Amino acid sequence: MAVIGRETETALDMTRDRYGRTVRPDAAADIRAHRDRAAVEAYTTYLAPCADALLDTARRALDELPPARHLAGWRSVLDGLAASTAAIRRGLDQPTTPGPAGERAQHKALWPHLTAWADHGCIASHLADLDQAQHHKAPLTVEEQQMWTEMARAAQKRGELELTESWYAADGQPITLAYLVEDDASTVVALRGDPDASGWQVIGHYAHEYEAGQMLPAPVPPGVLRADASEFNRAEPAPEVSLQELIRNVVESQHAGDATNALLGATQRGHDAGPMVRLQELLETGAQFAGALETVQGRQIAARLAALGRQIEFLTREVEEAAEDLGATVAVLPPHRTPVPRLRPGPAVDTTPPTLPPRTSTTARHR
Repeated sequence: MAVIGRETETALDMTRDRYGRTVRPDAAADIRAHRDRAAVEAYTTYLAPCADALLDTARRALDELPPARHLAGWRSVLDGLAASTAAIRRGLDQPTTPGPAGERAQHKALWPHLTAWADHGCIASHLADLDQAQHHKAPLTVEEQQMWTEMARAAQKRGELELTESWYAADGQPITLAYLVEDDASTVVALRGDPDASGWQVIGHYAHEYEAGQMLPAPVPPGVLRADASEFNRAEPAPEVSLQELIRNVVESQHAGDATNALLGATQRGHDAGPMVRLQELLETGAQFAGALETVQGRQIAARLAALGRQIEFLTREVEEAAEDLGATVAVLPPHRTPVPRLRPGPAVDTTPPTLPPRTSTTARHR
């Protein structure tokens, strides 16, 4: 589905103008119909024969997991996948109107259920694989855990605890791999908990990262920022004028009003928002993501990004006011700012080339 999605987006780009508006709707409809058919064929070939068994195995594994915040959400995902599986089966079993139009309608109706599997099937496959997953094989004793935790905290204060990778275990606890540097030697250690908060502990030390990955609890699928986001059901892109084009518009302007329009294009709000407004949205969304990490550093970074977003909002209003003041000048560029010809005029065909100056016989001085 990821390959189908990428190929579809590449093809749809050819049906849009430079602002992202669809200008060839018939071609776009054909591309989406081809996408729907390819998705149905992929599902029936690879997933349909084992979808029910996969969900049953996932449910059994879910029932055996220790209590955690994410389990209710996972159960809801499995219920949704089961409903999509049944809907796909019903859709494929029902007779369709003869001809390409009937097949298109059938495949289009199945697309939302197919993308449900593409977006969330990783949770079902992870649960189904839990029985074969490796778990922490070499827990430290209480004394060893305390000793390694104190060593790691001391290294963190020295700036010699290098974090490399992080994931969540099935019990909902974060695990972070780090290199603990001491006396010019480094050891891979695993931390449980937020490394920037109090209370984290070292739960293991290993010769290298591969060994750690084999012995530590397997990572679970990470969460999502927004529950309704889908890689395969994105909204039609809004018309957007690039910052480069706005700059070019100012360079090519001769009247103050033209330059004003370009500047106001950067601060335009609404569906076809300008680059400055989009930048503010990016910072605000980045702040939401950082806060959703639920870590000490994540909350600090979220506050920084939110503050930068407010600064961009203030700057946007300043640009709007300055642009309006520029337009109110009703001015034009003075005529002495003449253009420079890109092609210099050459000599006439019947003219005699200029006489070269006589060569001097003076010996050149060398330095």
